[in-house]
Amino acid sequence: MHELNLPLTAEDIAGLSAYDQVLLTGTLYVGRDQVHSLLYERLLHNESLPVDLVGQAMYYMGPSPAPEGKVIGACGPTTSARMDRFSPLLLDHGLKVMIGKGPRSQDVVDAIKRNKAVYLQAFGGCGALYASTVKSSRIIAFEHLGPEALLLLEVVKFPAIVAIDSRQGSVFAY
Repeated sequence: MHELNLPLTAEDIAGLSAYDQVLLTGTLYVGRDQVHSLLYERLLHNESLPVDLVGQAMYYMGPSPAPEGKVIGACGPTTSARMDRFSPLLLDHGLKVMIGKGPRSQDVVDAIKRNKAVYLQAFGGCGALYASTVKSSRIIAFEHLGPEALLLLEVVKFPAIVAIDSRQGSVFAY
């Protein structure tokens, strides 16, 4: 088990291999399809982004409404393949960690290796568990998207496994 602080360093990423278990503590961005589309379009048009992606982590998730007295509602992962057409460009612009569920396209796998990044698998059906790791949540950009806005979470001991490492080691059969 690797207990790591976000953002991950190049050494952290290089030390991870497919199937490794991790517990993440620190800050990570949250974005789904619409956020990725907006970031992608801005990059294509050489426009500035609302956040600096360099070295950062992105969790593919759309939270449930927060129950009274809670920071966030259930916040389990969404299917990563929906972000595949956007991910290589985001990785090429410095994103280092993606967290979601399910396999990725070969283009994403190649971009992970090219950029010495990592893809972590979160566990479907564990939204309440993930919510318990979130200590703060705030909207950073694209507020008009409601629950799909770009969020910044502070997490403590957020569990995941390494699904695709920086050398293309993978838990998936390609």
